[in-house]
Amino acid sequence: MLRQDTSRVVVCILCALSIGCHAPQPGDRSAIQFIRIPQADAGGPDKFDIIEGTVTGAHPGQQVVLYSRSQSWWVQPLANQPFTKIQPNARWTNSTHLGSEYAALLVDPGYSPPARLNELPAVGGAVAAVAVAKGQSSPPSPIIRFSGYEWRVRTAGSRRGGVQNPYHAGNVSVDSDGAMHLRIVKAADKWSCAEVSLTRSLGYGTYSFVVRDTSHLEPAAVFSMFTYDYARAEQNYGEMAIEISQWGNPVSKNAQYIIQPFYVPANVVRFAAPSGTRTHSFRWEAGRVEFRTVRGANTSGVASPVAEHVFVAGVPTHAAESVRMNLYVFGAVAQPMKNGAEVVIEKFEYLP
Repeated sequence: MLRQDTSRVVVCILCALSIGCHAPQPGDRSAIQFIRIPQADAGGPDKFDIIEGTVTGAHPGQQVVLYSRSQSWWVQPLANQPFTKIQPNARWTNSTHLGSEYAALLVDPGYSPPARLNELPAVGGAVAAVAVAKGQSSPPSPIIRFSGYEWRVRTAGSRRGGVQNPYHAGNVSVDSDGAMHLRIVKAADKWSCAEVSLTRSLGYGTYSFVVRDTSHLEPAAVFSMFTYDYARAEQNYGEMAIEISQWGNPVSKNAQYIIQPFYVPANVVRFAAPSGTRTHSFRWEAGRVEFRTVRGANTSGVASPVAEHVFVAGVPTHAAESVRMNLYVFGAVAQPMKNGAEVVIEKFEYLP
């Protein structure tokens, strides 16, 4: 927490580190900082990255408003999604379009953020704190190319699966034939996992994944192809997924289609995915999503399905989501992971 008697030397150091600062205001005890800053880019509608930070001295009801600079300052991630929630641990996370600079505002309830600004507001009134940072010279996460797209490789840990799984960039690779490999690898008595996320938001359309045989996966392994939107934490992150797993139960069916929240019975459809190469896909439209799984490498959608299901309730709307793939360990199971895992995705395809 920054106080009036804080050393000016400390304040200057913070500014020099580009986490952004403004002169303390009388009685001001709030501050906001960046802990992950995207790369500097000319900006535009296509590319997204993850932006993160922390707040100190926040009051109940306050939220974060993000801006990215591309000539003007543009509210992030979208004009109709201008707020970022502060988590109980005082951290905040969202996606943002790329720009030359990034700004984070800690604002009071009722603040109405403009979609576009020539100049950022100063601290005062409904604006409790402001941080500004120049974009980094390179992406904060490794980038890998696969099927004609750029994918961000996860390096931060995650509690997917009910345990804290570490993620390692070395668990993701693309071979000479253009296929992506995701691996679960043991190092220092700890399993590390793999995840990639598309750096673009594609919106409604058909998403297809050609995946080699996954029947060898141990019951505790989970391979998921899913959508995720940081801005919609209160709407289950806009998540819908095709998941290959037995969730630790060796006699369970090994696949499912799901729309979050998972605890609504109608949101989960389990099925048995047979051995061999399979093409998993979903056709996403406003208020409707159709999942399909067919044999072989077939993205045309004309083959007889192994499984299919249509959801018309609870389907998320297009916003700032990205499509992702991950391979991780499901924890607290009777039959834990023994040998690691690998999944090979031959192709990803998107059609509007």
